[in-house]
Amino acid sequence: MLGWLNKILSWWQRRGVTATPATQAAPVSPPSSALRQITLSAGVARTLFDDYADHRQSPRGDEEVGWILLGLRLDGEAIALAAVPAGMQRDAGTAHVWFDSEVQELASRLFRQHDRRLQIIGIVHTHPGNLRWPSEGDWQGDHHWVAQLRGAEGVFAIGNVGLRADAEPHVQIESDMSFCWYALGAEDRRYRTLPVQVKAGPDFAQALRPVWSIIEDHAESLNRLCRLFARVQFKVTEEGGKHLLCVGIALAEPDQQLRLLLSEVQVRYYWDSGSELIAIDPQEPDLECAVTLILAELTKVARDRQSPVLVRS
Repeated sequence: MLGWLNKILSWWQRRGVTATPATQAAPVSPPSSALRQITLSAGVARTLFDDYADHRQSPRGDEEVGWILLGLRLDGEAIALAAVPAGMQRDAGTAHVWFDSEVQELASRLFRQHDRRLQIIGIVHTHPGNLRWPSEGDWQGDHHWVAQLRGAEGVFAIGNVGLRADAEPHVQIESDMSFCWYALGAEDRRYRTLPVQVKAGPDFAQALRPVWSIIEDHAESLNRLCRLFARVQFKVTEEGGKHLLCVGIALAEPDQQLRLLLSEVQVRYYWDSGSELIAIDPQEPDLECAVTLILAELTKVARDRQSPVLVRS
């Protein structure tokens, strides 16, 4: 995944709990510093429509579903470069969707380790009925949440089925599906319609789809490790035709790290000494506890200047 961001950056210089609409978006003039446009990479636009179509055919198709958008916030414009799913552990129904925050946090870490400019710019979610506007429940959560974003303003979109209308600058339509785009600031009482355009480029979040189930299974533990250790790096790798999530935790000794290889069925642990890769069996099923035990053993070894008591593969 190294270097993937520059390929596209060089091309450009929740929550609602009711089905009642908020005060409808109006063609008001935003402040000069406010968002005036949302630009989606073609990959992000494709992800939204494809995921929405798949969701409608799934056993949970009568529920709301959503995505976090990551990208760049420029002067008057937001650029969406990744659409991160709400997660299988989302709490959703016919009138609400609450995202799996641990999964969103971990996904954001993976993107931002390659480019710190990437940030959460907004949220997309669907309404199973024909409500094109964000609901009053959406506004109740959104107007507090956007205060945390750059410019204290966010991008929002509502997905619908069955919209039949002339093309509008803030509406995307494909087949019987549509997404209507809005902006909301922390001090706004109502959403503004936001013109949308699509430009060539991938959805960076697709790079995580092969390991998405792994991310969901271990998000909480991996986030806690990131809070405990200053230098934790992630990458997607492949072994025997299967994708793995590789996690590297830098150790105090130069050029040494603890390496974790996470698959859908197991976690493997290695001590990378810089010149040798040694497999470790901590005999502990819990990921966090295993890391703690391994680090304690390595600390003891470093103190005693002895060879580590490890199980070699």
